Amino acid sequence: MSIIDIAIFATYFLTMLGVGVYFMRKNESTEDYYVGGRSMGAWHVGMSVVATDVGGGFSIGLGGLGFMIGVSGSWMLFTGLIGAWISAIFLIPKVSKIGREVNLFTFPQVFDYFFNKRVGLIAGIISAIGYVGFTSSQILAGAKLASATFNGLTLTDGILLMGLIAVIYTVLGGIKAVIYTDTIQWAVLIFGLVGIGIPLGYTAIGGWDSIVQTVEPEMLSLTNIHWQDLVNWAVTIIPIWFVGMTLYQRIYACKSEKEAKKAWFIAGLLEYPIMAFMGVLLGLFARVAFMQGMFAEFGYTHLESLDAEMGLPIFLKTILPFGLLGLMLSAYFSAIMSTADSCLMAASGNVVTDIIERFFKIEPAKSLRLSQWATLAIGVLAIILAASMTNVLELMLLSYAFMVSGLFVPIIGALYWKQSSSVGAILAMIGGGLTTISLSFSGWNLPLGLDPNVFGISVSLVLFVGGSSIWGDEAW
Repeated sequence: MSIIDIAIFATYFLTMLGVGVYFMRKNESTEDYYVGGRSMGAWHVGMSVVATDVGGGFSIGLGGLGFMIGVSGSWMLFTGLIGAWISAIFLIPKVSKIGREVNLFTFPQVFDYFFNKRVGLIAGIISAIGYVGFTSSQILAGAKLASATFNGLTLTDGILLMGLIAVIYTVLGGIKAVIYTDTIQWAVLIFGLVGIGIPLGYTAIGGWDSIVQTVEPEMLSLTNIHWQDLVNWAVTIIPIWFVGMTLYQRIYACKSEKEAKKAWFIAGLLEYPIMAFMGVLLGLFARVAFMQGMFAEFGYTHLESLDAEMGLPIFLKTILPFGLLGLMLSAYFSAIMSTADSCLMAASGNVVTDIIERFFKIEPAKSLRLSQWATLAIGVLAIILAASMTNVLELMLLSYAFMVSGLFVPIIGALYWKQSSSVGAILAMIGGGLTTISLSFSGWNLPLGLDPNVFGISVSLVLFVGGSSIWGDEAW
């Protein structure tokens, strides 16, 4: 990488850190730190939502899918569009109103409102664990990109570099720094993909004729996918729009219900088709480049020798001239940072508000400082976890599935079923989450090739309905 690329890259990160310092001086309370004073507009929040949801995991992960199966990988983010719009219609009207009425900061506090503090505590623990894993997946995504493009930088070095930068400006600035930098990062990502990555990549591999002649026809089809993949993505990604702490923080941060709904509709369209197809197209271009022998100089001559998620970073390093490589890397790191910071904020909110402050009374003057220290500690934990994992998409979807299988059924029940009870909610949370995690690590071949999350949600539903119908709230 040239001095010019390094300078561009360094300037980008110094700008992000500057935003963190700026908002550190603006934050006067935990309300400022976690929900931005409840004064944010639709476009900033909408771009922050899609930047957070798509982020590095999906950017690098979509590139990996494009490399493996072609344009059919775009269906993954179609589920994001569906989730965003359904939650805008059915979730936001209820949650936005409750959030303002009782001054909520986190998602688990909704369970306090409908059930009791025990339920809220368990939800907080599940959410915190899930978001630590999700933060780790973003740090790992950045490390893969960095190690593939910076000569002499190992994956471990990349994890430390990415982790420290994301943690520092998130600790300093809170949710406003996260949302405003997300807006910048999304704009940088779109510019990088549309203005640099796609046109130069398309030209480098020889255009359409070369693509058609190089890859199998199914790589260019939207049907190169199994129905199980669609089901597995749907049951993991759509429900996250109902249980994602990062999303509830943004609902609370919006200045009105109308602005929140508008933000969610914007986010859905930005996810699909815009980001979905740009991500898989670059992965497809990387596949073509590999098959044309462009990766041979790096020692990759057989598909089995190359991690699919590394295909895109190596492709960018191969085709982009100095200067433009720095801009393109900044674009991808923007996506990664926009998710890492949001997930770190979510986990911090869970730990401080939903766990620590349930057991200890914290003075308002000390609460903001505690939040920053908690964010730092969780960031360090996420860095350690990232160093022990290898696959971005796998870690990200596992974190999603753990939260969804335990929390989705209880939140839907709380909002729409009058017989819902705290007993049913607790049984559903614990049973659903444990089922998904146990099956994920069991090594079993599950029926029909379905994801463990399908079975986790099913167990959660049975336990929720059964527990609520048999005991109600009498036992608690």
